[in-house]
Amino acid sequence: MKIEELSGNILAFTLLCLFATASCTGKEKKQPLPYYMELSFPNLAQSWDEGIPLGNAMLGALIWQKEGKLRFSLDRADLWDLRETKNLDFENHDFNWVKKQWEDKQYGAVQRQYDLPYDTLAGPSKIPGAALEFDISELGEIASVILDLQKASSEIRWENGTILRTFVHATEPVGWYRFENLKVDLLPEMVPPPYAVAGPSEALDPVSGQDLRRLGYPPGTLSEEENTITYEQEGWDGFRFQVNTRWKENGNQLEGSWSISSGKKGQETSNLAEKVTEKAFNKGMEDYQKSHVAWWDSFWQQSSITLPDTLLQRQYYMDMYKLGAAARQGAPPISLQSVWTADNGKLPPWKGDFHHDLNTQLSYWPTYKGNHLALEKGFLDWLNQHKPTFEKYTRAYFDSNGLNVPGVTTLEGDPMGGWIQYAFGPTVSAWLGHHYYLHWRYSMDREFLKNEAYPWIREVAIFLRELSIRGEDGKRKLPLSSSPEIHNNEARAWFDKMTNYDLALVRWTYTTASELALELGNPDEAEEWNTVLAEWPDYAIDETGLLVAPGEPLKESHRHFSQIMAIHPLGLIDPSNGEKDREIIENTIARLDELGSSYWTGYSFAWLGNLKARAGDGEGAASALRDFASSFVLPNSFHVNGDQSGTGKSNFTYRPFTLEGNFAFAAGIQEMLIQSHSGVVKLFPAIPEDWKSVGFEKLRTEGAFLVSAESIEGKVEEVIIYSEAGGVIPLINPFPNKDIAVKGNADIQWEENTLLISMLAGTEISLKLK
Repeated sequence: MKIEELSGNILAFTLLCLFATASCTGKEKKQPLPYYMELSFPNLAQSWDEGIPLGNAMLGALIWQKEGKLRFSLDRADLWDLRETKNLDFENHDFNWVKKQWEDKQYGAVQRQYDLPYDTLAGPSKIPGAALEFDISELGEIASVILDLQKASSEIRWENGTILRTFVHATEPVGWYRFENLKVDLLPEMVPPPYAVAGPSEALDPVSGQDLRRLGYPPGTLSEEENTITYEQEGWDGFRFQVNTRWKENGNQLEGSWSISSGKKGQETSNLAEKVTEKAFNKGMEDYQKSHVAWWDSFWQQSSITLPDTLLQRQYYMDMYKLGAAARQGAPPISLQSVWTADNGKLPPWKGDFHHDLNTQLSYWPTYKGNHLALEKGFLDWLNQHKPTFEKYTRAYFDSNGLNVPGVTTLEGDPMGGWIQYAFGPTVSAWLGHHYYLHWRYSMDREFLKNEAYPWIREVAIFLRELSIRGEDGKRKLPLSSSPEIHNNEARAWFDKMTNYDLALVRWTYTTASELALELGNPDEAEEWNTVLAEWPDYAIDETGLLVAPGEPLKESHRHFSQIMAIHPLGLIDPSNGEKDREIIENTIARLDELGSSYWTGYSFAWLGNLKARAGDGEGAASALRDFASSFVLPNSFHVNGDQSGTGKSNFTYRPFTLEGNFAFAAGIQEMLIQSHSGVVKLFPAIPEDWKSVGFEKLRTEGAFLVSAESIEGKVEEVIIYSEAGGVIPLINPFPNKDIAVKGNADIQWEENTLLISMLAGTEISLKLK
C-alpha cells in the first residue's frame, strides 16, 4: 500500500487494523495489511539475529534456517546463570578504595578487581534455552516468509502449498506451530544449546560472547515419548529449566505447542513446561489464537501514527511491535536482547544483562507518549521488588544510606561489575528515578506518587546528599564523577569535578524531590530539597554548549550523549526557558554535528532524533532517524549497533544486537509529533516542512490526556482530547486563529496563544476551526 493512499487520514490505520483483525482466525477472507504492519521476505534468514521475532516478554522465539533446517530458537527471560561474582569484594574494595587508587595513580588495581572479571568470566549471564528444528528439505522452495505485526504471528508458505503458522501467545507461557497441507512426513527435533559439547573453549570478549561450555554445565537430558520431547538442563547451583514440545498429526496437518519452565534449587515448579503444553492441547490452538489476537488488537488500539515517510513509519511499527513482545507486568524488564538470546553457541553480547547507564532507560521511552504505561510498569515493579538488594549494595559499596542501583545488574538486581565508572556509577538510581517521575506525570496516579515515585526519588536524594563532599568553592560535588562512556574505562574517565551528566541527574533529583514533596503536602521537605539543590554548582558551558566537565569540552565523536542529559531527556535546559537555554541547545547540537558520527552506534542516531525534535528541528530529527532505520538495523528490524549500510555513517561496523536503539527511535518519532514536558502541549512541534499530511491517534501527554490530531496540507484539521484523570491541559493553539468550534463539555480560557482547557475525568472534546 502506498503512503499516498493514506491521504494523511489517521483513521486509516484503525480501519485497516480492524479489517486485519477480522481475518485473524484464518477462516474469513484475508484482507491486505497496510505496508507498515507486515514484514515480508522471500526466504528464511540464515542467521539467528535476523530471524523472525515472536515473544510475550517471558517467552520468545526466533524463526530462521540453519543448515537446511527450519529452526525455532527458544528463549525464556528468567533463564539466568546467577553465580556469585566473587571479585565484587566491597568490604575491602569499596568506593573509597577506588578513589584512593585513582588519586595514587594505581588505577590498574581497580581494573583488575572489577573490569577484567566481567570481560573474562562466563557468569553471571543470561543463557539460551533450546531450539526446535524441522527438516524442510523435502518441502521444496519457499514462496514467502511473513511477520504479521497486527496478529503477532508468522506465516511461511512453500511453493508446494505447505503453510506454517506460528505465534507465541500474548500472555500465556506457550508457543504454537501448525504446518498445513503437508505432503511429506515432518516431525520436530529438539536441539539443546552446546553447554557440554566436547572440545576446547576459549575466553572471548563480552561483545562477541563467551563460549557456552565455559559455564561448566553437565549434559542435559533429552527424553522422547509418543508425540512429545522434553529437554531438561541443570545450571548453576541447582538452577534447572525444562523445554517441552508436544504435537499431533491430523491428516496432512502437524500441530504443536512448546513451552519453557524454570526453577531454582529446591524450588517447586508448579507450571512445568510439559504441563503447560498438556493444558494447551486440551484447549487447542484456535482457542489460544483468539485470546492472543484480542490482546494484540487491544495493544494496537492504544495509539497510532500516520507519517508521509514510508521508511520511518515502517520502522516505527516494527519497534512498537517489539515493545509489545518484550515488555509486560509480571515479567523481567527489557534486557539488552530481551527474549531473543543469541543462538550461536555463545553467551549473548554483553551477557544479555541489564545495563542501567542507558539501555534500560531508552528501552522504555516510547511507553509514555505511546500510551503503554501498563507495559512500562513492569520495569518499575522490578525496581521496587529488588530495592532491598539495591540498598544493600548502596551501604556496602558507598557506605551510605539512601538508594543507588548498580549500573550493570543480573536478573535479581545484583551488581556484575564491568567499567565501574558506569557499572558502579553514583547517579544510576537518579536516572532510573526519572522513569518514576514520568509514570506519575503521564498517569497522574496519586497512590503511585505517594507509595512509589516520591519514596524512590527521596531515597536517591538522601544518598546523593550523604555521598557528596564540599569542593574548594564551597559547592557540593561527588567524590568522583564520570560521564558514560567518555574515555571508556580508563583512569581519566573519572573526574574530580562534576560532569554535566552527573550534575544534571543530581539537579534533576532535588528539583523533582521538591516538586513532589509539595504535591504531597510536605512543604518542609520541599524546602529542604531546595536548600540542597542550591548547594550544587551550575553546568559547565562554553561557546560549544554543554561540556563533558569543567575544562573538558567534547573533543571527538562519541556514541553516548551523556553530557546533554540536562537537555534530553531531563528537560532542565529547554527552549521554553528562553533565549539563554536556546543558545546552549543550539551550540551543543552544533558541536555534535561538527564532530560527526564516526564513532556513534545506532542508538546515538536515535537519541539525536529525540534531541533535535526537542529543539524543534523537524528536518534534523527526521534525518537522524532515517540514518538509524536505513543503516543500523538488520532486515528483521533489530538494532545492531554498527553501520550495516557501507555508507560510512560510523566507523563501527560490527553487529552486536541490542534493543535500546529501536525503542529510542520510536520515542523520537513521538517526540516529533507531540510534546508536553515543558508544561504546555505542543502538536507537531518538530515536523519537516514537506510533511504535508501527518497525524496520530491517542498519544499520551503529561497530565494523563490522550490526544488525537490530524494535519492535512500543513493545516491542523481536528484535535480530539480525552481526559483520563481530569484537570487542565494547556494547549498551544494549533490552528491559525482563535475562531475554534468546541464539541464536548470543557471550560476553555485563553492565555495569549494557549488554550487552558479544564476537563473532568472521563470526558472528551473535539476542537476544529469554525
